[in-house]
Amino acid sequence: MTSAPHFPTTAVTEQLAQPRRLRLRPKSLTTTGHVDGAWWPRSRDLVTELPALLAGLAVRLGHVMRVSYNLPEWSTAPRRAPADGGQVRLDGFNSRPAHTVDLVAADGHRLTLLVVPADTDQATAHHTMALAADRDNVQTVQDLLTAGSGPTTPTRQTTDLAHIALLGWEADGGRVPEQTSRRTS
Repeated sequence: MTSAPHFPTTAVTEQLAQPRRLRLRPKSLTTTGHVDGAWWPRSRDLVTELPALLAGLAVRLGHVMRVSYNLPEWSTAPRRAPADGGQVRLDGFNSRPAHTVDLVAADGHRLTLLVVPADTDQATAHHTMALAADRDNVQTVQDLLTAGSGPTTPTRQTTDLAHIALLGWEADGGRVPEQTSRRTS
């Protein structure tokens, strides 16, 4: 009698409890828009956050050689950081566009990711990441961050499962008709 592999229940439960922190646009031959996806780090410490990001991008990019970032948005970081048994070069610039990071792979491929601020609430972060990862997205970084925190974003008091599901549906291409008010004369 053969048995299926046994996975610890706690590991699966922990993985399901962790919110998704990286969303990428589908690979395509043509690229449009300002970003290739979105990343929602847990803190402003780039060296701490980078290993999880690079692990998430390994299939798409392979070994990342360089990360460019906006200096004011992150805690002080060294020029190099350990990554995947090697080193990754960290280049911080004051002139780098805010809320983005560029990652350059060993083969020259580059991704630009929207960085959703670490202190963003979960529903807003997921909505913003879904917008950024949409195949047809051409919004600017600022427009994406503003759209993600727009009026359809639930507040702390209204975060129920139905509302979050509706946001996901809208982000995946569904649309709720806007209500129009009628003038009475």
